[in-house]
Amino acid sequence: MNIFRLCGDMLHLVSIMLLTFKLQRSKSCVGVSCRMQEMYALVFCFRYLDLFWVYISLYNSVMKIIFVTTTIQLVYMMRFKTPICQTYERTNDSFQYELYLLAPCALLGLLICEEYTIPDILWSTSIWLESVAIIPQLVLMQSRREIENLTSDFVGCLGAYRAFYILNWVYRYFAEDYVNWIGWIGGLIQTGLYCDFFYYYAKSKWYGNKLVLPGAA
Repeated sequence: MNIFRLCGDMLHLVSIMLLTFKLQRSKSCVGVSCRMQEMYALVFCFRYLDLFWVYISLYNSVMKIIFVTTTIQLVYMMRFKTPICQTYERTNDSFQYELYLLAPCALLGLLICEEYTIPDILWSTSIWLESVAIIPQLVLMQSRREIENLTSDFVGCLGAYRAFYILNWVYRYFAEDYVNWIGWIGGLIQTGLYCDFFYYYAKSKWYGNKLVLPGAA
């Protein structure tokens, strides 16, 4: 464990806490993509399947359980919990990840993995799936343009978490000769997708304004 990994994990936790707080306080999920949360639920279920037979540390196990359970809870709240589910923007949150992303990521997971075992294939699939999991949220925000502060902060923390994980990989490469090409490429793709959002997010924070994204054609 190093400081970059710890910061990344904490930022991920903060992003989940911010989203949960928004839903509980406002009783509304307007501007939040449930479809992105569904993708993350798949990511964590695929990646942390080894919870049933691999023990690394108490910290590792607790974090895995938190990520799985809280993400599934968020999906439940937006899909089924009244009155939150009544505010869910099904029409706007319409990016079909199951059509455009799930199959390609599963194919990459099958073709590009270290060992051809079911856990390793699922782990590899989860890396590719997470790299593009933000797309439904970005599409939804682009359609709305004006983004609530808590929503933008939640997305910002989610992107910063992955940026710190890249620093963690750099540190481990030089300190431990750690190599993980699949994770590295997936992480770079994921961070790259946030670049445009981060520009407008940082600009809004610098000037103390609400985040407003440029209009789509």
